[in-house]
Amino acid sequence: RDPLAHADLRRAVLFLGHKFNDRLRFNSELELEHGFVEGGKGEVAMEQAYIEYGLTDKINLRAGLLLVPLGILNETHEPPTYYGAERNQVESLIIPSTWRELGVALQGEAAPGLEFNAGISTGLDAGKFTKPGKGLREARSAGGEAAANDLALFGALNYRGVPGLLLGTGLFTGNTGQNGASNAALKGVSARLTLWDVHARYASGNLDLQALYARGRLGDADRVSVAAGEVAPKSLYGWYAQAAYHLWKQDSMVLTPFVRYERYNTQKKVAAGFAADPLNNETVTTMGFDLKLHPQVVFKADYQKFQTDSMKNRFNAGVGYM
Repeated sequence: RDPLAHADLRRAVLFLGHKFNDRLRFNSELELEHGFVEGGKGEVAMEQAYIEYGLTDKINLRAGLLLVPLGILNETHEPPTYYGAERNQVESLIIPSTWRELGVALQGEAAPGLEFNAGISTGLDAGKFTKPGKGLREARSAGGEAAANDLALFGALNYRGVPGLLLGTGLFTGNTGQNGASNAALKGVSARLTLWDVHARYASGNLDLQALYARGRLGDADRVSVAAGEVAPKSLYGWYAQAAYHLWKQDSMVLTPFVRYERYNTQKKVAAGFAADPLNNETVTTMGFDLKLHPQVVFKADYQKFQTDSMKNRFNAGVGYM
């Protein structure tokens, strides 16, 4: 195990919005990571910044820096909304949360309880791929001078028509070669990525259950690997199942133990002639509790056990609010 302990102001996010009239709104989130920015450490970044126009009472047009509607966590990532001091591995590595792109989208309600979100946006940039163990995270541009030679399409459906139930799926697809914008060796290379997920959540009484499966496929993985000098995945996948139980309640306070089991591989398949790192095929068990002093203020503690790479085993504790 890593003998070093760390304390960190992981992130602080400020929301700014404005309502121009009954149909036209502006929403944004400004994030500061690690408490400060100095000497290449820390980060100030926009997580969202978009105009939303209500075409009808149930359909909105959005344009700007948008959260990609994949999985459960990416669009709803405030600390009181998920269990554990750390975000789950699958929705951090396979779905690279927090994931945002510049684009245009239609969002709204297609039928009672059925929500949709679909649009066109900037895509990932395979020229930025450098760390196979980080999954797709390094290929994000987050709206900062993002390469736009190759655009992407995304879409999601989420059903919430039954109290306590969420059933959903999402898809993101687009070329990532970007005509060599970040790596000249990828000029003319498509490197198409298709990433999808299915997810479910059911909360009834004191019980809260959640599960997700995500899988991605990258074309031209051999050429991306040569260009990057690292082994890019031809495919990657991950899934998790989670159970939580509200054990104790008093006024607005709630104590909730939880357990989460995850399996993922950021190099499920690689191109012929390349070898995957076995450490990227991982199983993680997380056990801990959330103590909410208020629905928007939470103390968290958990222990994470990594089956393949035990050096990652760790105890986490934190406080979150929104």
